Amino acid sequence: MPPVHHSPSDGSMRAPTIKDVAVRAGVGFKTVSRVLNDEPNVRPETRNKVLAAVTDLGYRRNSIASSIRRSDQRTSSIGLIVEDLANPFASLLTRVVQDFAVGRRHLVLVGSSDGVLERERELVGEFASRRVDGLLVVPNGDDQSYLEAERARGIPVVFIDRPGGRIEADTVISENAAGVADAVRHLAARGHTRIAYLGDLPSIYTAAQRCEGFRTAMDEFGGADPRFIRTGLRDGEQAHRAVFELFGADPAPTALISGNNLITIGAVHALQDLGLRDRVAFIAFDDLELADLLRPALTVIAQDTAAIGTAAASHLFERLQDPTSPFRRTSVPVRLIMRASGEIPAPTD
Repeated sequence: MPPVHHSPSDGSMRAPTIKDVAVRAGVGFKTVSRVLNDEPNVRPETRNKVLAAVTDLGYRRNSIASSIRRSDQRTSSIGLIVEDLANPFASLLTRVVQDFAVGRRHLVLVGSSDGVLERERELVGEFASRRVDGLLVVPNGDDQSYLEAERARGIPVVFIDRPGGRIEADTVISENAAGVADAVRHLAARGHTRIAYLGDLPSIYTAAQRCEGFRTAMDEFGGADPRFIRTGLRDGEQAHRAVFELFGADPAPTALISGNNLITIGAVHALQDLGLRDRVAFIAFDDLELADLLRPALTVIAQDTAAIGTAAASHLFERLQDPTSPFRRTSVPVRLIMRASGEIPAPTD
């Protein structure tokens, strides 16, 4: 039977209500509510009648209204704020969080902050107005103290990829500095001493950690040459220009490390344009789709995005169960995947 919709006096189509379901199923309002909330002590034949009525009428539950009636006012939804959904790290992180939440019958609302604190705050406000049960946030800037107001309203917060500023909360991060330091040592073992580094804004926690890992490891081999460090690179075009500048100098680097995947894309294009792809050793932070098909294949410092997303979502759901437990900071290891570009030896001349 096709869905039945009742028409108000103005001729518009009215969405079926829970009372319509009760009438169609021939049961009481509270019985329908118990079935929709998957509560026990409902006879199978009654449950089947209610579910059949739901299908016949095309009934859609109002989750916010339902949450108001519940004693805990939960909506079975969480908010996820990333920097840019177009970024491969953010898109994979979103998928992992969604899979975790779906397994616990929760909806995930997702938004991109574009790396702007004000946009982050706007998204938090939007999600809070929709009564999300909790928030997963990739924070921007150095002050997330505004989230204390949301926590006071019972919305827990977990930070991903970097800690929040001026607030203590559960946090899940990668071992950024250690990963870049391992890359430096890997290149040094192949004879490289003139190693260049391309990074994002130093004000970004992950960028600062990765650059610090580079400097610390280079100290083991005589120190980093400041001429070979370029930071504040926001996109592939800026990275492309930086590579041209580096390799137009004398002496030029013999090896290169990039601090994120957007920088990597610009650097790969620049090395290709310069005819240096098979002559300059190159290690990238973050893996790229089809990186193994490049020639030479791209050696990378790979984050375990699945582990990051799973740990963050797990922390949030545990926090929903026990809001008073101690805050945790979880560091997820990275690993160096050797393919070919990072194994190019230093020139002998």
